[in-house]
Amino acid sequence: VQLQASGGGLVQAGGSLSLSCAHSGRTLSIYAMGWFRQAPGKEREFVAAITWRGDIAQYADSVKGRFTISRDNAENTVSLQMYSLKPEDTAVYYCVADSTVLSRTPGYYDYWGQGTLVTVSS
Repeated sequence: VQLQASGGGLVQAGGSLSLSCAHSGRTLSIYAMGWFRQAPGKEREFVAAITWRGDIAQYADSVKGRFTISRDNAENTVSLQMYSLKPEDTAVYYCVADSTVLSRTPGYYDYWGQGTLVTVSS
């Protein structure tokens, strides 16, 4: 399984941005996909995740109500719609996937994409 993330960029506070992650490989091997982020000098943190069936979605408290995760089975993609962005959302965002779990712990994920930088200016 390979993950390819895209969509990062620079946006002003209060603005919106969308991230997308495409996975190549056997869809049946994926149970959940999601996003983590890492700001400079900080630990990697959970952002959101969704099962490939779409029946379970989880969000970090810091983004709940502002971010929406979704998946497109036909396109083999997972998207993260980010609204009302804040400077503290600035980070490198990583797409993740796992074959067995949906977790808020980065160590559980077997597959990681390259990061995409999101910068929110004040």
